[in-house]
Amino acid sequence: QVQLVESGGGLVQAGGSLRLSCAASGRTFSTYAMGWFRQAAGMGREFVAAINWSGDNIVYTESVKARFTISRDNAKNTAYLQMNSLKPEDTAVYYCAARGDYYNPRPPTRSDDYDYWGQGTQVTVSS
Repeated sequence: QVQLVESGGGLVQAGGSLRLSCAASGRTFSTYAMGWFRQAAGMGREFVAAINWSGDNIVYTESVKARFTISRDNAKNTAYLQMNSLKPEDTAVYYCAARGDYYNPRPPTRSDDYDYWGQGTQVTVSS
């Protein structure tokens, strides 16, 4: 069983930055594709970014390109989402997700393609 624990959320003013972390345990982290999703109040879950098992293939949703950076440290079993130039529309609960034993070069971008989920961390951006 894989456990994912997010941290780093909070309240920030527009234009500010936050760094989310996702600590994984249970299985071999280096075999996972990792993704970040978000869900605003009253909305569906939205794909944000994903990174493949080796870290050399990354996908972003258009609205966060050039502002957000996904990365991973396989030695620390942790994935990160660096969020810069935050906007009020980035306000949401952010979830990390893992897909185990996934060696496809392109990481998954659909929530249905992920096996494990964290509990979520709230990000609130004030205007």
